[in-house]
Amino acid sequence: MDTAPCWPYVASTVGIGEFPSGSLGAIPSHEASIVWAMGVRGFESRLEQAVEGAFSRVFKSTVKPVEFGRKLEREMDNNRSVSVGGSTIVPNQFSFFLSPEDREQLEPISQTLTRELADAAREHARDEGYAFVGGVEVQLITDESLRKGVLRVEGMFHESDGASPPGSLRLSTGDRVPLGEYVVSVGRQSDCTIVLADPNVSRHHAEIRPTGTNFQVADLGSTNGTKVNGVKLNAAHILSDGDEIRFGNTAVTFEAS
Repeated sequence: MDTAPCWPYVASTVGIGEFPSGSLGAIPSHEASIVWAMGVRGFESRLEQAVEGAFSRVFKSTVKPVEFGRKLEREMDNNRSVSVGGSTIVPNQFSFFLSPEDREQLEPISQTLTRELADAAREHARDEGYAFVGGVEVQLITDESLRKGVLRVEGMFHESDGASPPGSLRLSTGDRVPLGEYVVSVGRQSDCTIVLADPNVSRHHAEIRPTGTNFQVADLGSTNGTKVNGVKLNAAHILSDGDEIRFGNTAVTFEAS
């Protein structure tokens, strides 16, 4: 089993290695409607905080962020299906079509917008018990036929490359490490895939490994151990969506998308 090679990216407390190419119905009840609305508002609030002053300027005369969130969730809900294994699967690749004027106005925050939309899709899937067949991707596309203020979205199912299911680790810096057919090593040593500047983390602390249709985390005999959702590991542990993994004093979140 291959190990993902490293590249020299270092954040304030985390460094990330390089990865092989390609790694990357019914009407809702009143309570469900409340949860849905809270999810959309949460997306809008995060986006506003992320782009600060640019937010109000960009969205003053174009499509509003809440429209993106609503259309995204509706596209997922309206196109859900049942996999061979019985799980409810939804699209994982989303294309948002905008008028040339709207697309131009959104360009300054396009990366933030697509990142927040991908996070909103993962959050909605987690709330509804949906699964993806591949990693979540969002793109903004110019459509000459659309007038200003009109937004259209298309969702597609796109499987991940290779045999592994989709998965990623969300770091404290906000970065996301894709998982695939390779081992992701964690520790203070510079040759690790994820380098943590945490004195409570061992040089070679733990590994995230693909295993069949899942991923597992294994401690490598570290001094302070590895915990999943607050429980110290005594053996390799199969990860579930939303699990918090703690290496020393540093926590990351496993996301099955």
